[in-house]
Amino acid sequence: MAENVKHTIYVIGHKNPDTDSICSAIAYAYLKNQISDEDYEPKRAGAVSPETQYVLDRFGVEEPDYVANVKTRVRDMEIRRTQGVSSSISMKKAWSLLNETKGTTLPIIKEDNVLEGLISIGDIARSYMAVVDNAILSKAHTQYRNILETLDGQLYVGDAEDYFDEGKVMVAASSPEVIEALIQPKDMVILGNRYETQLCAIEMGASCLVICGDTTVTKTIQILAKEKGCTIIGTPYDTYTVAHLINQSMPVRYFMKDERLVVFSEEDFTDDIKEIMASLRHRDFPVLNSRGSYVGTISRRNLLGIKKRRLILVDHNESSQTVDNIESAEILEIIDHHRIGSLETMMPVYFRNQPVGCTATIVYQMFNEKGVEIPQAIAGLLCSAILSDTLMFRSPTCTAVDVDAARNLAKIAGVECEKLAEEMFAAGSNVKSKSAEQIFYQDFKVFEQDRTEFGVAQINSMSKDDLEDVKKKVSGYLEGAREHQRLDMIFFMLTDIGKESTELLYAGENAERIAEEAFGCEAEDGTIRLQGVVSRKKQLIPRLLHVMQKG
Repeated sequence: MAENVKHTIYVIGHKNPDTDSICSAIAYAYLKNQISDEDYEPKRAGAVSPETQYVLDRFGVEEPDYVANVKTRVRDMEIRRTQGVSSSISMKKAWSLLNETKGTTLPIIKEDNVLEGLISIGDIARSYMAVVDNAILSKAHTQYRNILETLDGQLYVGDAEDYFDEGKVMVAASSPEVIEALIQPKDMVILGNRYETQLCAIEMGASCLVICGDTTVTKTIQILAKEKGCTIIGTPYDTYTVAHLINQSMPVRYFMKDERLVVFSEEDFTDDIKEIMASLRHRDFPVLNSRGSYVGTISRRNLLGIKKRRLILVDHNESSQTVDNIESAEILEIIDHHRIGSLETMMPVYFRNQPVGCTATIVYQMFNEKGVEIPQAIAGLLCSAILSDTLMFRSPTCTAVDVDAARNLAKIAGVECEKLAEEMFAAGSNVKSKSAEQIFYQDFKVFEQDRTEFGVAQINSMSKDDLEDVKKKVSGYLEGAREHQRLDMIFFMLTDIGKESTELLYAGENAERIAEEAFGCEAEDGTIRLQGVVSRKKQLIPRLLHVMQKG
């Protein structure tokens, strides 16, 4: 039967997520699960930074799973969970199963659900109409168990697990003299209750007798057959019916398709399989899981009912910062504290945007508004996010609302804000084992202004020595990063939290001119020192955009 897929709603932050992005996603997913019947899961669109990893470890919370993009996959479709069958079952059994399930294709599997082949109603019909070879039953290596099942038979002599794998099938409707000239050793003979004909067939070396009409087989015939190694099967059907049914006992392996099978993985994107499905006339396509095991089938009609991935975005509303292929998803909500960006939605959404220092502050308010108790670990995550985004209340983006929220959350989490911030920033600025690329992308965002695209990365530290180490590693990397990202300019903020200042590095043809004009100061040795500037969102980005708007 088809199985209804429960489509989980992802709560996800921006690419290259910071502590606020990760912690707000986890906390908001928890809140939504408390107040809704839907299923919400926190996800991440990039690697977890050392600072964020410290916070997660500190409060015993697992990092969210990584989502590279939000295109729909085969696993999001309504997969028909049809049971696979062994290649040894009879054609008649396969036909019955397809009728019972109202299916068109039957998957043939080996051990551990490994797909061996497929057989369809069309394959079964063609095998029935096209077979004229009276030796095909032996060529197919048909097991006597299948013959007994197909003919509703009774085994008088022989072993049901043996195979009829040599000889032809013939109907003994003539006199013993005529039959004697027709029967070859190893043949299967379909006959009636005539003792002389049965005896003749055994003496001529037949490997199997199928005795029709629900006739009792004499002890003499059974003994003689056993001595000669001849299997005897009794059936209630008449000779005509047996001749009609016998080929349906052949195993499906003889007729199944086992080469050039078109199969899909649960991880395949639906956009990638549409053309393949449209170009082929197959009714059903098998689906395998990540281990290569068969899980079910899909058809073209399943593509019509597929639902887009549903998302809640936290801590961003810029299209350049969203998880890849956002246009393929349905955005339900946006919770953010940044400027209104370039993201567009097809339908109206719940959009909560407040001029506070951190998305976690908004999530904290929503817990209180909904009357949901905040667990200790969630409180620790939210408090850490506020401390991180407000640079321990030093950032100009910080408001009294952020401070109150962080203090209250710290009490629930059983921590001290100042001590937690110091440890968290120390973990984030420990870059001795990190490459320039890892440092650069741990907090990196892309912005757009008219036709100009630029990126801004930032690292915060309370240690001047750590910032010097970062500068040495990253300085020579910026131009390569700009080219790789195909951006017009790149800026890197080395922010000293204690001194509340930033050393700004840059790359790109107009980057120096724009930065100098934005802050009214001159660059020295490829850097610009900005006293009192610590916030990317409120102090750096607005000034850069203002200069760019002037052209």
